[in-house]
Amino acid sequence: MSNPADLRYSPTHEWAKLDGDVVTIGVTKFAVEQLTEPTFLELPAVGKALAAGAAFGIIESVKSTSDLNSPVTGTVVERNERLLDDKAKKRAADLAPVNDDPFGAGWMLKVKLAPGATLDHLLTAAQYDEQLASDGH
Repeated sequence: MSNPADLRYSPTHEWAKLDGDVVTIGVTKFAVEQLTEPTFLELPAVGKALAAGAAFGIIESVKSTSDLNSPVTGTVVERNERLLDDKAKKRAADLAPVNDDPFGAGWMLKVKLAPGATLDHLLTAAQYDEQLASDGH
């Protein structure tokens, strides 16, 4: 499996892309494939503080429910409203970008990094690919 080299990855299958002091976060193609078709998504409100490694939301499919874990510490500055409605939840048909383009249109959050926070603890694309291979994927 080839994952974009310009992203960093968490062991729990979230990706992070740094642009200045803002990190865009989503789930990997592998995560989407394991879930099959996502049917429900819950994301935190803008202004919510996140801690690296802590759950920030939920993604459900007909197969399972999984926590979404923040790869970084910071504050939510934007959510992908295309995936959400006014209740912060959306139907399966509205989650098509997560299925079809998880590294692009399917992004979930933008987070302003906390002072001193970095992406150094996250895996490179090569390290993430190695993790998937060693897990038998």
